[in-house]
Amino acid sequence: MQCGDISVDFLGHAGFMIKYKGRVLFIDPYHVSDSLPKADIILISHGHSDHCSIRDIQKLSRRGTIILSPVDCQSSLLKIKDIETHIIERGDLLDFEYIKIEGVPAYTSHKRHPKHEGWLGYVLNAGKNVIYFAGDTDHIPEMSRLSGYGKKGNNFIAILPIAGDVVMNSVSASNAIKVLNPSLAIPMSYGAGVYGTEKDAKLFVDLCQQNGFNAVMLPKI
Repeated sequence: MQCGDISVDFLGHAGFMIKYKGRVLFIDPYHVSDSLPKADIILISHGHSDHCSIRDIQKLSRRGTIILSPVDCQSSLLKIKDIETHIIERGDLLDFEYIKIEGVPAYTSHKRHPKHEGWLGYVLNAGKNVIYFAGDTDHIPEMSRLSGYGKKGNNFIAILPIAGDVVMNSVSASNAIKVLNPSLAIPMSYGAGVYGTEKDAKLFVDLCQQNGFNAVMLPKI
């Protein structure tokens, strides 16, 4: 899907491909197609195998691909040759010339994603485009800081989990959208047989639209 001068494509579950100025970034690729291009940067939110999938990272990597991840992924990533790995923590801001990437908090009250682990969501700043990938999280207080991105003339895209159980459900995620105030809301964490269904995603989109926000389910590529 083209959003201004940036494109965002859904890979299934919590996986996304982002293209900007000829560069290709992936977030949490899982069970991806063999036809996808190689990555300039791959962002990993945390060490669970449906987010830090070594098989998929290997498939998308080339010599010099940059991998950003929290520390719990480091030992697994050592299995991949010729990549450049960087540990990123909450509050870190990395400037890659064409895009700035910030690590932000992601956690749940459920013990599967505890706050003390330091797992991540990401904010990507690319020109007038801002993408917030929430990671596996509840509707947490730290999200309120991000609301300013929607008030500065940016193309602000918020990507939130909607599966319920171990992350936000559709209702909680739609309430988070009221706080974030994005230009576009996109659901994730469904459709891969892990958790979450297309019905959950559709409910999120419907609730966002009822509240006056632009929201869309992206087709899986």
